[in-house]
Amino acid sequence: MTIKIAVSALALAVSAGLAHADALKALDVAEDLSRFVHSPSPVHDDGMPAYGNVFVTQGYIYPAGTLDGGVEGTLEDGSPAFPELVLGTWTCDGVFVGDGMYTTEGTMLISRQIFQFNDGDILVSQGGELVDEGVIAPRAITGGTGDYADIGAEMTQVLLGMSDGYGVRLQFEIMGSSDQAGILELDHYDDDSQPPMMSSASQQEAQS
Repeated sequence: MTIKIAVSALALAVSAGLAHADALKALDVAEDLSRFVHSPSPVHDDGMPAYGNVFVTQGYIYPAGTLDGGVEGTLEDGSPAFPELVLGTWTCDGVFVGDGMYTTEGTMLISRQIFQFNDGDILVSQGGELVDEGVIAPRAITGGTGDYADIGAEMTQVLLGMSDGYGVRLQFEIMGSSDQAGILELDHYDDDSQPPMMSSASQQEAQS
């Protein structure tokens, strides 16, 4: 019986792996700065967001590597530079910390990010975003649907760069997934021909 339980657990793990087979483990995002909106206060003297300012913005999801080498993912009018490569829409909301938009190192904002893919799948993450280019920032995966349901607990974000008028360019990588789950271990016996041990309460209930 223990063998049957282990085999069933292995089947579930394999099934989970198949469910995540089409999930992207890395991707790029290009912000559409025409979709960036922040609250009217608090702001610096020139109107740029200060500590505590909340915002929302959107952009385009691309295959990983699309934006390598300083390539822009959006045009000046906010449309995608590579429409045939767009995998979905990225939406980000959060609050500025540090010195707001004038932060020069470390965490500039705390955000929630929602990746909505063209096939209907969704991935959600939360965490801090660094102003430092090329530095890895961890993010917690807080939810997902379809291929991204229970795919893992952590992903990373790297700021590839930011340019006037186009917004941020980001790269993400999912660090782990539930398809790596092992066999479920329940009620071990050296003799696997024996049934799993029941608790005293369960034995009494079975005998009544």
